[in-house]
Amino acid sequence: MQWRALVLGLVLLRLGLHAVLWLFFGLGPSMGFYQRFPLPFGFQRLRDPDGSEPVGPPEGPAWLHRPKRGPEGRLETPREPGPGMCGQAHWGYALGGRGCGPDEYERRYSSAFPPQLRAQMRDLARGMFVFGYDNYMAHAFPQDELNPIYCRGRGPDRGDPSNLNINDVLGNYSLTLVDALDTLAIMGNSSEFQKAVKLVINTVSFDKDSTVQVFEATIRVLGSLLSAHRIITDSRQPFGDMKIEDYDNELLYMAHDLAVRLLPAFENTKTGIPYPRVNLKTGVPPDSNNETCTAGAGSLLVEFGILSRLLGDSTFEWVARRAVKALWNLRSNNTGLLGNVVNIQTGHWVGKQSGLGAGLDSFYEYLLKSYILFGEKEDLEMFNAAYQSIQSHLRRGREACNEGEGDPPLYVNVNMFNGQLMNTWIDSLQAFFPGLQVLIGDVEDAICLHAFYYAIWKRYGALPERYNWQLQAPDVLFYPLRPELVESTYLLYQATKNPFYLHVGMDILQSLEKYTKAKCGYATLHHVIDKSKEDRMESFFLSETCKYLYLLFDEENPVHKSGTRYMFTTEGHIISVDKHLRELPWKDFFEDGERDQEEKFVHRPKSQEFRIINSSSNCNRVPDERRYSLPLKSIYMRQIDQMVGLI
Repeated sequence: MQWRALVLGLVLLRLGLHAVLWLFFGLGPSMGFYQRFPLPFGFQRLRDPDGSEPVGPPEGPAWLHRPKRGPEGRLETPREPGPGMCGQAHWGYALGGRGCGPDEYERRYSSAFPPQLRAQMRDLARGMFVFGYDNYMAHAFPQDELNPIYCRGRGPDRGDPSNLNINDVLGNYSLTLVDALDTLAIMGNSSEFQKAVKLVINTVSFDKDSTVQVFEATIRVLGSLLSAHRIITDSRQPFGDMKIEDYDNELLYMAHDLAVRLLPAFENTKTGIPYPRVNLKTGVPPDSNNETCTAGAGSLLVEFGILSRLLGDSTFEWVARRAVKALWNLRSNNTGLLGNVVNIQTGHWVGKQSGLGAGLDSFYEYLLKSYILFGEKEDLEMFNAAYQSIQSHLRRGREACNEGEGDPPLYVNVNMFNGQLMNTWIDSLQAFFPGLQVLIGDVEDAICLHAFYYAIWKRYGALPERYNWQLQAPDVLFYPLRPELVESTYLLYQATKNPFYLHVGMDILQSLEKYTKAKCGYATLHHVIDKSKEDRMESFFLSETCKYLYLLFDEENPVHKSGTRYMFTTEGHIISVDKHLRELPWKDFFEDGERDQEEKFVHRPKSQEFRIINSSSNCNRVPDERRYSLPLKSIYMRQIDQMVGLI
């Protein structure tokens, strides 16, 4: 027994020594996912809660601190790198020190992307969609989602109403089929599109005892119904013959039915900010939560606004716009930032974190996209003010993206009231932001930020849900087939026409095919390091991820060649931008038609008679919005080889 005690003592002593070395010096053995990515010296710990300096070396990435500015207000440039080191202008410095030189980048990415390879990648993206879609129809329809490993369908979790990860999204309304409608059209599959639309009309009902999240039902279902309706009724039919025989606006009527069932969320709130969930049969549940996230409550205006303008009934746009304004009025007077969770009755910020990821992402996105669609100047003014606050308080790193020394720009999570750093992670949803920057013409900054997320993808073959940029390791390890990086890649290619982004898309395609393909579809990665899978294929994989990959490689797609200006919703549903959506068909029917100084109606309108306005005819250009059209005018890219550290 003594020798066993001695061995046990030695083992415990060794583990203790390793723990001390790992915690204080980064020298101990890996705890699993750190193994391949050693921590370099120099990363500084966060300040203690009392504001005192932390114990440890003083050096660290500039992202931990607010930018230092010189006498003229410009960012100070830090020291030059030593011999043989990656400069701080390089993502290789920030993400582990590998891939510093331009030679490998030049060898792999500077050449043109051959047309044959492009066609091959386009067909691979289409095949990826078809494999997932066909298996959903064979094994899961009419349920909401496909379990791709065991080839079964998935619906709401009736046994556990608290399982919000499932029940917020799945409403027992054939979600994956509905969400994929416009992807079928964009890929030119008219026969399957027509078949799918008829299936939706004949089999999908919203008269269900399902409690769903208002946000998810709006962007996935309402948005898809409106997109498919406009594709069917477009007189020009750019995607081929997508008309439905004897179509009588059924999808629009279904969208109206769903929206009416969501309206109770906007009632009985003291702020006008909606409840997060409704039961499609009975309205707001009696035990409903009074807390909601900013993105969930403030990202309804695009879909609700389109519906209102197609129907001539302002009710839906009015409640969505009221929620946006209510949130906007709660922003910090000091920083102009918003938090991520708010109490809908008191207006008190429960979550004070301000960032670009979960809880806030699509709020900013829809301020801009609402303006693009509807032309309301107030939406643009709110977006511009929000963007300025983001640049002032969230953006860390050097001032210029493609020149100078210092850490590359990164957007961090801060306290909404004082702009102080709250944590050292970013989440994968933030990868949408470069695409949004493309839409406003801030392409150079988009190039730089996109490179950071792509560098993480290169390291893992996927984007972990959260990545800790201080520890250079994932905090949350799963990847549910999210589309945000693909979306930004697609938009950046449209803006620059640089073949680099075709190579990025090919990397993403090959990673998805290699690591996520299952027996009957594509599966969530449970762990981006060991590549273990979860048995779930979320609907956005078909509605967004496959769609953006396909469009990236399909240069001749009508989206790019038809002359129609298109915009994508936050769920990737395509909407043509035309003058009809900038008209207010209810303008003459307002009660107490008082206007404010900007000639906007400020009183709630009368509920109008249900009527159809076909706004899918010829799309006219709006000259003063030319800067937002895609593809944007090509720009040259400088020092892209400095951006991607892991190639």
